[in-house]
Amino acid sequence: MSWWRRLRKNRMAVACAVVFAVIAIGCYLGPLLAGALGLDATTIDTHLGAVPPSWGHPFGTDTLGRDLLVRVMIGGRIAILIAVVTTAIALAIGVTWGATAAYAGGHVDNVMMRIVDALYGFPTIVFIIVVMAVFQTRSLVALFALIGAISWLTMARIVRGQVLSLRHREFVEAARALGARPSRILFRHLLPNAAGPVIVYSRCRRSC
Repeated sequence: MSWWRRLRKNRMAVACAVVFAVIAIGCYLGPLLAGALGLDATTIDTHLGAVPPSWGHPFGTDTLGRDLLVRVMIGGRIAILIAVVTTAIALAIGVTWGATAAYAGGHVDNVMMRIVDALYGFPTIVFIIVVMAVFQTRSLVALFALIGAISWLTMARIVRGQVLSLRHREFVEAARALGARPSRILFRHLLPNAAGPVIVYSRCRRSC
Protein backbone atom coordinates (compact mmCIF):
# COMPACT_ATOMS: atom_id res chain seq x y z
CA MET A 1 0.00 0.00 0.00
CA SER A 2 1.41 3.36 -1.00
CA TRP A 3 1.90 6.16 1.52
CA TRP A 4 -0.91 8.14 -0.13
CA ARG A 5 -3.39 5.29 0.34
CA ARG A 6 -2.32 4.93 3.96
CA LEU A 7 -2.97 8.64 4.53
CA ARG A 8 -6.43 8.37 2.94
CA LYS A 9 -7.19 5.32 5.07
CA ASN A 10 -6.22 7.13 8.29
CA ARG A 11 -7.91 10.46 7.65
CA MET A 12 -8.71 11.12 11.30
CA ALA A 13 -5.10 10.58 12.35
CA VAL A 14 -3.92 12.88 9.56
CA ALA A 15 -6.45 15.54 10.55
CA CYS A 16 -5.33 15.38 14.19
CA ALA A 17 -1.69 15.63 13.12
CA VAL A 18 -2.46 18.70 11.01
CA VAL A 19 -4.33 20.39 13.87
CA PHE A 20 -1.49 19.63 16.29
CA ALA A 21 1.09 20.95 13.81
CA VAL A 22 -0.88 24.18 13.34
CA ILE A 23 -1.14 24.67 17.12
CA ALA A 24 2.56 23.93 17.62
CA ILE A 25 3.65 26.30 14.86
CA GLY A 26 1.34 28.97 16.22
CA CYS A 27 2.73 28.59 19.74
CA TYR A 28 6.35 28.83 18.58
CA LEU A 29 6.05 31.47 15.86
CA GLY A 30 3.10 33.45 17.22
CA PRO A 31 5.00 35.27 19.99
CA LEU A 32 7.69 36.28 17.48
CA LEU A 33 5.09 37.78 15.15
CA ALA A 34 3.33 39.43 18.08
CA GLY A 35 6.63 40.94 19.20
CA ALA A 36 7.06 42.51 15.78
CA LEU A 37 3.62 44.11 16.27
CA GLY A 38 4.58 45.45 19.68
CA LEU A 39 2.83 42.81 21.82
CA ASP A 40 4.51 40.64 24.42
CA ALA A 41 3.60 38.58 27.47
CA THR A 42 5.32 40.62 30.18
CA THR A 43 4.66 44.30 29.48
CA ILE A 44 2.39 45.64 32.24
CA ASP A 45 -0.12 48.40 31.48
CA THR A 46 -2.15 49.07 34.62
CA HIS A 47 -3.97 51.90 32.92
CA LEU A 48 -5.32 49.47 30.31
CA GLY A 49 -6.27 46.79 32.82
CA ALA A 50 -8.53 43.89 31.88
CA VAL A 51 -10.26 44.48 28.56
CA PRO A 52 -12.43 42.13 26.47
CA PRO A 53 -11.23 40.67 23.15
CA SER A 54 -10.63 43.22 20.42
CA TRP A 55 -8.70 43.56 17.15
CA GLY A 56 -5.69 44.83 19.08
CA HIS A 57 -5.93 42.05 21.71
CA PRO A 58 -7.79 39.03 20.24
CA PHE A 59 -7.95 37.24 23.63
CA GLY A 60 -8.22 40.43 25.66
CA THR A 61 -5.85 41.35 28.50
CA ASP A 62 -5.51 40.40 32.17
CA THR A 63 -5.87 42.74 35.13
CA LEU A 64 -2.30 43.96 34.63
CA GLY A 65 -2.89 44.78 30.98
CA ARG A 66 -0.82 41.91 29.58
CA ASP A 67 -1.92 40.42 26.27
CA LEU A 68 -3.56 37.04 26.92
CA LEU A 69 -3.09 35.63 23.41
CA VAL A 70 0.70 35.91 23.65
CA ARG A 71 0.67 34.45 27.16
CA VAL A 72 -1.45 31.51 26.00
CA MET A 73 0.95 30.81 23.12
CA ILE A 74 3.99 30.91 25.42
CA GLY A 75 2.20 28.58 27.83
CA GLY A 76 1.44 26.33 24.86
CA ARG A 77 5.15 26.08 24.10
CA ILE A 78 5.83 24.71 27.57
CA ALA A 79 2.84 22.34 27.47
CA ILE A 80 3.85 20.88 24.10
CA LEU A 81 7.48 20.55 25.17
CA ILE A 82 6.48 18.76 28.37
CA ALA A 83 4.22 16.36 26.43
CA VAL A 84 6.85 15.49 23.82
CA VAL A 85 9.89 15.24 26.12
CA THR A 86 8.21 13.34 28.95
CA THR A 87 6.55 10.91 26.53
CA ALA A 88 9.93 10.23 24.91
CA ILE A 89 11.53 9.57 28.30
CA ALA A 90 8.63 7.37 29.41
CA LEU A 91 8.84 5.42 26.15
CA ALA A 92 12.58 4.86 26.43
CA ILE A 93 12.44 3.65 30.03
CA GLY A 94 9.09 1.87 29.98
CA VAL A 95 9.61 -0.05 26.74
CA THR A 96 13.09 -1.21 27.74
CA TRP A 97 12.04 -2.17 31.27
CA GLY A 98 8.83 -3.97 30.34
CA ALA A 99 10.32 -5.83 27.39
CA THR A 100 13.36 -6.96 29.38
CA ALA A 101 11.21 -8.17 32.29
CA ALA A 102 8.84 -10.12 30.03
CA TYR A 103 11.55 -11.72 27.90
CA ALA A 104 13.75 -12.66 30.87
CA GLY A 105 10.84 -14.09 32.86
CA GLY A 106 11.17 -15.95 36.16
CA HIS A 107 12.77 -14.18 39.13
CA VAL A 108 14.01 -11.30 36.98
CA ASP A 109 10.47 -10.55 35.86
CA ASN A 110 9.14 -10.78 39.42
CA VAL A 111 11.77 -8.44 40.85
CA MET A 112 11.45 -5.87 38.06
CA MET A 113 7.65 -5.75 38.22
CA ARG A 114 7.63 -5.54 42.03
CA ILE A 115 9.79 -2.45 41.65
CA VAL A 116 7.14 -1.04 39.31
CA ASP A 117 4.43 -1.86 41.86
CA ALA A 118 6.39 -0.10 44.61
CA LEU A 119 6.90 3.01 42.48
CA TYR A 120 3.16 3.13 41.80
CA GLY A 121 2.72 3.96 45.48
CA PHE A 122 4.42 7.36 45.12
CA PRO A 123 2.06 10.26 44.36
CA THR A 124 3.52 11.74 41.17
CA ILE A 125 2.88 15.43 41.87
CA VAL A 126 4.03 15.23 45.49
CA PHE A 127 7.16 13.33 44.46
CA ILE A 128 8.07 15.95 41.85
CA ILE A 129 7.47 18.85 44.25
CA VAL A 130 9.53 17.25 47.02
CA VAL A 131 12.48 16.40 44.76
CA MET A 132 12.58 19.87 43.22
CA ALA A 133 12.33 21.43 46.69
CA VAL A 134 15.15 19.27 48.06
CA PHE A 135 17.44 20.19 45.16
CA GLN A 136 16.17 23.80 45.23
CA THR A 137 15.72 24.00 41.49
CA ARG A 138 13.08 25.53 39.24
CA SER A 139 14.68 24.25 36.05
CA LEU A 140 12.27 23.14 33.32
CA VAL A 141 14.77 20.48 32.28
CA ALA A 142 14.64 18.97 35.78
CA LEU A 143 10.84 19.14 35.71
CA PHE A 144 10.68 17.34 32.34
CA ALA A 145 13.13 14.67 33.52
CA LEU A 146 11.19 14.02 36.74
CA ILE A 147 7.81 13.76 35.01
CA GLY A 148 9.25 11.40 32.40
CA ALA A 149 11.09 9.35 35.02
CA ILE A 150 7.90 8.67 36.99
CA SER A 151 5.51 8.28 34.01
CA TRP A 152 6.94 5.10 32.50
CA LEU A 153 5.27 2.63 34.87
CA THR A 154 2.06 2.03 32.90
CA MET A 155 4.09 1.86 29.68
CA ALA A 156 6.26 -0.88 31.22
CA ARG A 157 3.19 -2.94 32.10
CA ILE A 158 1.68 -2.54 28.64
CA VAL A 159 4.90 -3.59 26.90
CA ARG A 160 5.39 -6.49 29.30
CA GLY A 161 1.92 -7.83 28.55
CA GLN A 162 2.48 -7.57 24.81
CA VAL A 163 5.86 -9.28 24.92
CA LEU A 164 4.52 -12.07 27.14
CA SER A 165 1.81 -12.77 24.57
CA LEU A 166 4.32 -12.82 21.69
CA ARG A 167 7.46 -14.46 23.04
CA HIS A 168 6.32 -18.03 22.32
CA ARG A 169 4.88 -17.32 18.86
CA GLU A 170 6.18 -19.21 15.84
CA PHE A 171 8.28 -16.39 14.41
CA VAL A 172 10.08 -15.99 17.74
CA GLU A 173 10.79 -19.70 17.99
CA ALA A 174 12.07 -19.65 14.41
CA ALA A 175 14.44 -16.80 15.27
CA ARG A 176 15.73 -18.75 18.28
CA ALA A 177 16.22 -21.84 16.13
CA LEU A 178 18.30 -19.77 13.70
CA GLY A 179 20.56 -18.72 16.56
CA ALA A 180 19.42 -15.10 16.94
CA ARG A 181 20.64 -13.39 20.07
CA PRO A 182 18.06 -12.42 22.75
CA SER A 183 18.65 -8.72 22.11
CA ARG A 184 17.98 -9.18 18.38
CA ILE A 185 14.83 -11.21 19.05
CA LEU A 186 13.62 -8.57 21.48
CA PHE A 187 14.27 -5.45 19.42
CA ARG A 188 13.95 -6.89 15.91
CA HIS A 189 10.97 -9.21 16.30
CA LEU A 190 9.05 -8.65 19.54
CA LEU A 191 8.94 -4.88 20.00
CA PRO A 192 7.91 -4.04 16.41
CA ASN A 193 4.95 -6.42 16.80
CA ALA A 194 4.02 -4.81 20.13
CA ALA A 195 4.17 -1.28 18.73
CA GLY A 196 0.41 -0.82 18.20
CA PRO A 197 -0.71 -0.55 21.86
CA VAL A 198 2.43 1.42 22.70
CA ILE A 199 1.67 4.04 20.04
CA VAL A 200 -1.99 4.29 21.11
CA TYR A 201 -1.05 4.77 24.77
CA SER A 202 1.62 7.33 23.86
CA ARG A 203 -0.89 9.37 21.84
CA CYS A 204 -3.49 9.23 24.61
CA ARG A 205 -0.94 10.21 27.25
CA ARG A 206 0.37 13.11 25.19
CA SER A 207 -3.18 14.34 24.61
CA CYS A 208 -3.81 14.28 28.34
